Amino acid sequence: MREISEREIIERLLFDNPWWTEGNIDSFYKNMPERAYLKPFENLLTKSNINRALILLGPRRVGKTVLVYQTIQHLIDSGISATNILYISLETPIYTGLALDKLIGIFKAKFEHTKTSNLYIFFDEIQYFRDWEIHLKSLVDSYRTYKFIATGSAAAALRLKSRESGAGRFTDFLLPPLTFAEYLQFTGTEDNLITSKAKGDYSTTNIDALNEEFIRYLNYGGYPEAVFSPIIQADSSRYIKSDIIDKVLLRDLPSLYGINDIQELNRLFTTIAYNSGDELSLEGLSQSSGVAKNTIKRYMEYLEAAFLIRRIHRIDKTAKRFERATTFKVYLTNPSMRAALFGPVNSKSEAIGSLTETAIFSQWFHNTVFVDNIYYARWKDGEVDIVACDSASQKPNWMVEVKWSDRFFSNPGELTSFIEFVQKNNLTESQLCTSYSKTGTKKVRDITIRFIPSSLYCYTVGKNVVKGVTLRLQNSPVSAPAK
Repeated sequence: MREISEREIIERLLFDNPWWTEGNIDSFYKNMPERAYLKPFENLLTKSNINRALILLGPRRVGKTVLVYQTIQHLIDSGISATNILYISLETPIYTGLALDKLIGIFKAKFEHTKTSNLYIFFDEIQYFRDWEIHLKSLVDSYRTYKFIATGSAAAALRLKSRESGAGRFTDFLLPPLTFAEYLQFTGTEDNLITSKAKGDYSTTNIDALNEEFIRYLNYGGYPEAVFSPIIQADSSRYIKSDIIDKVLLRDLPSLYGINDIQELNRLFTTIAYNSGDELSLEGLSQSSGVAKNTIKRYMEYLEAAFLIRRIHRIDKTAKRFERATTFKVYLTNPSMRAALFGPVNSKSEAIGSLTETAIFSQWFHNTVFVDNIYYARWKDGEVDIVACDSASQKPNWMVEVKWSDRFFSNPGELTSFIEFVQKNNLTESQLCTSYSKTGTKKVRDITIRFIPSSLYCYTVGKNVVKGVTLRLQNSPVSAPAK
């Protein structure tokens, strides 16, 4: 039986690393717009002196490979020799069964690198390599001057194994779906629609146009490829559902966790997606999906590990957590998934309120530490959509009520639950309620309520989380997510 020769491997490496001969990455990737996460990723890679591999995590089709190629180009532009950079896509059949160390050895021999050379090694789709975490940890320990970067779409396995086996040797970096701010940048509409009033605070020049873009974002804007393809936009269900959701539900998760009843998992996810942003219970999910409660618990952990959903816990009107929580909220990490499953929405769709809340929440997806301190409040006769609490004291810092309507701007006294929560928790600064198009402040019972359109708030949160804004704008919870 013929075996793959070293010459064939080198030929493939030359094909995958065109910068060795041309000095640049392929023009297709070079001309793609850069995500806002590119600079923080590069800073983590180039400025850290800690001997660790960098693990790029994220859902399918959010641009991980593009970000890797653009990072390579920036390394070359900064003066790093092109022949000091190796890229290997481990889903390529020719590399199947080959040890990572052997591939590095071939690379070293070709360019006469030594064990102390300053090299950058990129392993794309590393989940295709069996026991990758053990081998990568060994490489990190063996080659202390090499920078190792790994990516993968089977994020559930990558996150789990990087934490278990790579303690002290791996650093995770999460690339989420596009924020609304990135979407506007990609479509070239940001400069025309958004103006900056102060650091971390923004206004819009045309709220109607911004709302139109927001609806498009809800329907397909979370995926970079969809933003530039009218074909995908016209048939997002085929692209997003078949190429992204189904591959995770039907292939990634079953293979990682030995799930036998794939249709059961699919029914649960469909039920959750349809009710994104709504309060759910294990009992209700079991009745709606036909899946046993114990199985639901396990499946939800898998879906969270795959970055498809995020659960949010409930607090009462005094901001206390429940010892035995029976209800919770579940958000899709990307609102475009719901549109792909159940059809696109418009400004008057029944689901627009829940999807707006889902979109706003998804902007915090990257800041996992912050997300752990977000709750929703619900009691016998009241509810508040989003409450951020102090991690130590559990006291609420700020709150947001999400509305896709201008009704409450005209009649703020109807926000009875909102007002009750403010009074009960003695929140002295103004709190936020979103609207459809209105901006301004209203005062009810000595409580100041700030109104901002949902689309503008969604932009602001995403922009600030990416930029890492840390300023606390007085009387404005808008910038609070970036604390």
